Formats: sequence, structure tokens, C-alpha cells
Amino acid sequence: MNEYTMTDIQNRIQSSFNAQGLMQTLGARLLSAQEGEVQIELPFSTALSQQHGYAHAGAITSVVDSACGYAALTLAPAGHEVVTAEFKTNFTRPAIGERFIATGRVETAGKTMTVCRGDVVAISGDSRKVVALMQATIVNVKV
Repeated sequence: MNEYTMTDIQNRIQSSFNAQGLMQTLGARLLSAQEGEVQIELPFSTALSQQHGYAHAGAITSVVDSACGYAALTLAPAGHEVVTAEFKTNFTRPAIGERFIATGRVETAGKTMTVCRGDVVAISGDSRKVVALMQATIVNVKV
């Protein structure tokens, strides 16, 4: 892939990410966007915690869903946007960390839909633990 195309992908994803009110509300930021893979960072905040003090499953799911959706958008045909049609999230342990990195990766991309997998890693100091796994179906929508 040439540099111009990579820059175009990064700009497309960053522009769309900046337009998402939920990501702004959560305090999330786009870390990287490349063909077939996107990473989003979510800093821990007590405003996003559940009753036991862990990051809430809704916040964790939101960032990994967005990471998967944006990974799919990197491969979507010209003139198309994407929407999530379905996802399944497994939580492997409580979401305890200073920050969380959600990574979405394209497994297979077709003309009308893309299947992605995602994971969320909790980071505290030098510790890195997977706290969630996602499989998502993303649909291309002509705009």
C-alpha cells in the first residue's frame, strides 16, 4: 500500500472518529488506523465505572465496537460508510486498569459485509491483560 493511500485511510477514520459524540463523551482517542486494523484508547475514569469500581462493560463494548467498525471502514468500497449489524462480546476478567486499548481487526471483507474481531487490553503500569473479546458483523452502506 502506498503512503498516499495510507494517509487517506488515516484521515478518513480520524475525521469520522472526531464526529462521534460518544467517543468524545467517553474520553476515547484514536491511536492508529491502518488497512484492516484500528486501535482506540480509553482512559479509566470513575465516571465510566460500574458499582464495583471496574470500567463499565458498556464503555468497554463501545470502544471495541468502534474499533471493529473503523477497521471495516478502512476496507469499505468508495462511496460507502459502515454500521454494526451484530456483535458478541466476551468479558474475560474485570476491566481494571489505568487505560484500555481496543483493537479491531478485519477477518474477512466482502462487498456488503465485513466480519471483524476485537480485543480490549487493560494496562496498569507494566501489566497488560485482555479483558474483552468481540466478534462483529459490519455492513457497508452506500451514501
